[in-house]
Amino acid sequence: MVDLRQLRQFVAVAEELHFHRAAARLHMSQPPLTAAIRRLEEDIGSELIQRGNRTLGLTAAGKVLLAEARATLQQADHALVATRDAAAGRTGTVRVGYVGSALYGRLPQVIRAFRVSHPQVRLELIEATSARQVEMLRGQRLDVGVVIPPVNEAGDMRLHAFDVDRLAIALPRAHRLAGMRSIAVAALADEPFVLWPAREGQGFHAQVVRLCAAAGFVPRVVQEAHGMHAVLSLVAVEAGIAIVPASMQGFRADEVHYQPLEEVSARFDLQMCLRAGEPSPALRQWLQAAE
Repeated sequence: MVDLRQLRQFVAVAEELHFHRAAARLHMSQPPLTAAIRRLEEDIGSELIQRGNRTLGLTAAGKVLLAEARATLQQADHALVATRDAAAGRTGTVRVGYVGSALYGRLPQVIRAFRVSHPQVRLELIEATSARQVEMLRGQRLDVGVVIPPVNEAGDMRLHAFDVDRLAIALPRAHRLAGMRSIAVAALADEPFVLWPAREGQGFHAQVVRLCAAAGFVPRVVQEAHGMHAVLSLVAVEAGIAIVPASMQGFRADEVHYQPLEEVSARFDLQMCLRAGEPSPALRQWLQAAE
């Protein structure tokens, strides 16, 4: 079997057409190099170097081997570089899930910085509810998610702090309360609500219900919508009012009035969620960038 060391020795001799210069290039003495080329010729079963009083050139077989050896060595070098890059997290793919409101917080900043620092890592961005992200993580279809806790049955998941947001009241611009400087949650007692389904985001849904309960009422839900953009789009067309992440107050702002809530109970966290165990090198780089 011909190994890479033999191919490098042959290429040096074939390019220099001089054993002494080739040996110097390889940082070895000439006799072992001459013997190595002889063994290579014996292994192949063909003369590769035309010899006389001096090295004259390559045989037809030698010319073919030179072209193939160069290609093989180049591919071997590429394989080593690619392997080292993958091991260091400089290449690979990271599939990132996120709830819709995360795009209005620090997530875009993290994405931009990561793409600059790791341009050869492919980022796949997938918007999904917290429940859907956990399902995709368990199904190996997602590497990390940005979710609103708590996450049901999350013993096989790891959670890391990521961002902070608070709730805001969202009203159609034509709503009678939209012109008020301050709106109490209690003022929403008789309003029709558009709400996020509990099964898709238990933490967010429960917090909205608790906030209403503290104000003395249970929200009258007239429609549920899968995704915060869908919730706000329904508010915009006057299907009802909603309590949403305050970070989204730029979405359809010409049609929706937002009133951030200052109560401590209106604050909520977003966390990164990933499978327990050792992350891939590329995912480890993402996690460091998102700290």
